[in-house]
This record gives sequence, structure tokens and C-alpha cells, in this order.
Amino acid sequence: MMKAKLYDSLGNEKGSVELPEKIFGVKPSDSAVYYSVKNILANRRQGTASTKTRGEVRGGGRKPWRQKGTGRARHGSIRSPLWKGGGVTFGPKPRDYSYSIPAKLKRLALYSAFSHRASQGNVFVIDKPELEEPKTRVIADFLKGLGLYGEKVLILHDGKDKNFYKSCRNIKNLSVLEAYKSNPYDVLRHKYILITKDGLEQLQEVFQ
Repeated sequence: MMKAKLYDSLGNEKGSVELPEKIFGVKPSDSAVYYSVKNILANRRQGTASTKTRGEVRGGGRKPWRQKGTGRARHGSIRSPLWKGGGVTFGPKPRDYSYSIPAKLKRLALYSAFSHRASQGNVFVIDKPELEEPKTRVIADFLKGLGLYGEKVLILHDGKDKNFYKSCRNIKNLSVLEAYKSNPYDVLRHKYILITKDGLEQLQEVFQ
């Protein structure tokens, strides 16, 4: 049974919590993670890169010189791709890079990412600090108590406490995500995963 250390809202260890075996105890699949992360990054691409063809560049309607008799190569437009300031041949145009992969593959990739971090001992369950208003210092002190301040940390929570979310936004290397939005890319690009108790419940509800 996979277990994670449990910390109170002051950053003091107070025991351990059993993690769901289905999510945190599977054998990691490298291929599933590869295809899932590739899919996530492709779906996040804006696809707004755009260049102009020779027909879209302004000017070039007049032939620069006559066809024969000048000793120079023949040209029909100064906006030819051969000329400086001319159009671009086969340049990028706005396009949609997104595509879909099987849901089972996505799940396996997420379970693999969680299981990999759990096997390293880098998954912790925390009691979320209660905040009446956004206070970045409270979260910073909490991370210092864990010895994780400055490290790449991902906090998963249920998304209901807006003050908690706002308090985390200005801390370097710290990311906050609602548990049901978990994905292998964000899990693996952070070294440590902190899951609030309500976030762990949400993970179990959605993914089990």
C-alpha cells in the first residue's frame, strides 16, 4: 500500500495517509506518458503563426524591367519569394494543432506520473492553511516549514477556497491546480506534489 506523509497547516508532520492504489500504485508506462504529454503540448499550441505569400505582400504589380535585352535575369514581380521583402514560400499559416487520444491512454499516463512521483517519496498530503483573506506570506512560511520553498512544487486542491489559490499565485516555482484538472505534464514538470485533503477526495471521485 502506497503511503504519503501528512502535514498540518503549520508544516509539521503528523502521520501518514494511504494513497489510492489505483492512482498512485501502478507500474509507470513510459509510452503512455510520452503520447499524453505530446498531446497536451500540441493542444496548448495557439497555432497563430502566419506569413504572407507573394499574392498577399503589398506591391509588386509592375514588372521590374523588360523581359529581354537588359542582360539581367527575367523577373515578373519584386514580391517574388526570391526577392528581399517578397512573399514566403510554404510559410506557416494559422492552423489547429489539437488532436485527441484514447481516454484510457490519458488515464494510464496520469496514473503513471502520480505513481512515479509517489515512488520517489515526493507526494505529500497537507492540511490547507485557513485564510480569511489572501496572504502570500502564510503560504511561503508553510513551504519553508516543509523545506520546499524555492523548489518546483505543484499543489492540488478542490478549487473552492479562492483565498488559498490567490495566496499561492506570487510564489516562484509554485503552481496551483484543481485536482480534477491533473495531467501528467504538470505532475512531471514539478518535483514535489502537495495534495490537500479535499483535493485527494476530489482525485478519488473523478479518477476512481
